[in-house]
Amino acid sequence: MRLPIIIHFRDAKHCVSTAKTKNKMIRNIALTIITAALLLPMVLKAQTDVALDPEFGGRVSLSVDKRITKGLHVSLEEEVRFDNNFGSLDRLQTTLALSYKVHPNIKLGLGYALINGYGANSKSFKNPRHRFMADVTGTVHYGYWNFSLKERFQVTRRTGDFNMYQNPKNALTLKSRLKAQYKGFGKMQPYAYFEVRNYLNAPVIAAAYDGNVYVILDDFSEEGEAGWFLTGFNGGYVNRLRGSLGVDVKLDKHNTLNFYFLGDYLMDKVVDANAEGTKLKSYTKETGFRGWIGAGYEFAF
Repeated sequence: MRLPIIIHFRDAKHCVSTAKTKNKMIRNIALTIITAALLLPMVLKAQTDVALDPEFGGRVSLSVDKRITKGLHVSLEEEVRFDNNFGSLDRLQTTLALSYKVHPNIKLGLGYALINGYGANSKSFKNPRHRFMADVTGTVHYGYWNFSLKERFQVTRRTGDFNMYQNPKNALTLKSRLKAQYKGFGKMQPYAYFEVRNYLNAPVIAAAYDGNVYVILDDFSEEGEAGWFLTGFNGGYVNRLRGSLGVDVKLDKHNTLNFYFLGDYLMDKVVDANAEGTKLKSYTKETGFRGWIGAGYEFAF
């Protein structure tokens, strides 16, 4: 005896409608990340800030990634940066990193970077910085789309002579990055991300002004004069917004090229004080746009 086959058209329509809704949501999320990556660093405007001239530069990197065991990788990268509209060498940066995927959607990482800044005036490398990093990345996969949120805490230690009120010996920052990548084009995998950087231990200047971070005196003023006081080093604020568009080109299983554009909107609070922190000349907020064009090569094995 044959049993009748019953098709529930309402359920089928509901499934199709649900799939369309999810696809539309994914497209909206990706479009939001791409829009933020493109526009936010460029459209923000200074209020009473000191506006910096736009500047562009370049980055070139080579890296090696070694799989130790399932989920555990170690990598080494060498990067060269140019600034002043490609007119001068900015830095050489060597990064050693370790990552471990504790879950199909969660990856932990530790890293160290040696940053050799190049002095445009001295024409030499001096006073390197040491950067220590710890991060966690959560990734969601949907079809050809990968969406990830990365949180990175880093400590950058300065060497040589410096004014701790202008540049602390150990700068603490927290970077939050939201990224979308599409893997439906075969070897070409475009991506976009938006990142916020928080400066966690900036010097805090209390000034008797209208609330804007804008203090310029005729000469160095003693603490308490002109209504200013140094209250500590717990000033947390967002000092950079970054957007990026790029593409990974998977040549084969082991070789990958990366091409990208970075746009930074900087919002640094700059202190001009004496070395003891008892006299202040200015406390300003410098804002401006900086763009980077970059290319990288990675060998994985």
